[in-house]
Amino acid sequence: AVYSCRYPQEVFVSGGWRRTRMMKHLLIVYHTQTGNTEALARAALQGASGELVDNVETRFLRAGRAGAEDLLWAHALILATPENFGYMSGAMKDFLDRTFYPVEGKIVSLPYTVLISAGNDGSGALRSIRRIAGGYPFTEVQEPLIAQGAVTDVHLQRAEEIGLSLAAGLDVGIY
Repeated sequence: AVYSCRYPQEVFVSGGWRRTRMMKHLLIVYHTQTGNTEALARAALQGASGELVDNVETRFLRAGRAGAEDLLWAHALILATPENFGYMSGAMKDFLDRTFYPVEGKIVSLPYTVLISAGNDGSGALRSIRRIAGGYPFTEVQEPLIAQGAVTDVHLQRAEEIGLSLAAGLDVGIY
């Protein structure tokens, strides 16, 4: 016999319908030249992959390798970019440009946050990402991390907390 579920997160087992937890997907897209932004992104990955998170699969991709299929797969997103000339990196802008039209109308609202490695104050990079994110639509769900100057252990710890928080939110159904 074939049993269809009443709700997407239910399965039929002997004795009746049981709630299950569907695997959620977190996409981390980053660009780096010096390694600072990659260090922030890897710290977020470490947090998202921790033992406190059970049902979240994470993809960790350089901006040049990430595409529309990755955004369509994702239930949440972390964008990590250096600040270049007061703007996001060209590779991050390219990722957003390449994926906009292919996902248009296919994403209802994707929770996201931003990690920025900044030589200045990072405000131009953040402003540009927020402006583009509004068109997708992405919904900012955490305060961004702007690491001004050299990336420190404090920045890395905060990035790890961001990854954990976003993944845990997915895991328990907040996002």
